[in-house]
Amino acid sequence: MRTLVLNAGYEPLAVVSFRRAIVLVLAGKATVVADGGSPVVGGTMTLPRPSVILLGRYVRAPHGRAVPVSRRGVLRRDAHRCAYCGGHASTVDHVLPRSRGGADSWENLVACCVRCNNLKGNRTPEEKGWTLRVHPYVPRGPAWVVRGADVRDPLWEAYLGEAA
Repeated sequence: MRTLVLNAGYEPLAVVSFRRAIVLVLAGKATVVADGGSPVVGGTMTLPRPSVILLGRYVRAPHGRAVPVSRRGVLRRDAHRCAYCGGHASTVDHVLPRSRGGADSWENLVACCVRCNNLKGNRTPEEKGWTLRVHPYVPRGPAWVVRGADVRDPLWEAYLGEAA
C-alpha cells in the first residue's frame, strides 16, 4: 500500500510506502487527511490507515520541476494508442527521425504500434502521407511531477488535480 504526501500548502510532494507514512504520523510530522479503509491496530493505539497525509511543516520543493522524457511516460501520455493508426501502442516513434536530427523530446516522440513503426521507418509522417492522431506535448501538472503517482489510489484524485 502506498500513501500520497501533501506539503503543508496541500500540494502533492511524493508517494511513499505505507510504513513510511505511519512513521511520519507517529512522529507527529504529518496527519492523516484521507484514510484507506480498515484502521491500523497496534498494541496500545489504533490509527486510521493513511492513504493521504499532510505534513505539519512546509517543505521547500524545487519549483519548475521538469518531467523527464521516458518511454513509459510517452506511452502513458498517449494512453497506449498509436499516433498513426489508433491501435494498441507498445513502442515509441520519433516523428522526425533521429538520423535527420530529431531529438529525444516530448514534442518529437509519440506512442506507436510495432507495425506502423516498421512501415514508417526512417521517414517523416508527411513523406508517408500519414497524419498524427495526437499532437505531442510536454505533460504538466502534479500527477506528472510526483514520482509514483502514475498508478494512483482513487482517494488521491482530489489532491492531484487533472487526470493523467
